[in-house]
Amino acid sequence: MPAESVRFTRITRTDEGGSVFEDDEIRLAERHVVDGVPPMAVAGVPATGGVVVVRSAAFDSAPHPAPREQWVVMLRGVIEVRVTGGATRRFGPGDLVLAADTTGAGHVTVGAGDPPFEALFVPASPGRTA
Repeated sequence: MPAESVRFTRITRTDEGGSVFEDDEIRLAERHVVDGVPPMAVAGVPATGGVVVVRSAAFDSAPHPAPREQWVVMLRGVIEVRVTGGATRRFGPGDLVLAADTTGAGHVTVGAGDPPFEALFVPASPGRTA
């Protein structure tokens, strides 16, 4: 199995207090998980406890920093995130985002598809961002 990775987008704070998108990836390695299942490409996502499932009819927000460094795993619906420089990206089911802009101006999140919007919020391990 060739080396694989999972791409994700990090939203991070700039030195000026704004926010920007950064592209990154988590490297996967082939691993035998359990007898009877073929080897899979796997990797750990640095996280702590307290996973939250969020469902909302509206995902529109004012500019805000992330409440904590957290992974956002979109399950249903499409959101659009705008960072302070004006760049926008859309995230839908299966997309992985690391919201790491916990101070400063933050970002804006709006619903861009049909509700409800569903996501997993997974607190990231302090100081470890893949």
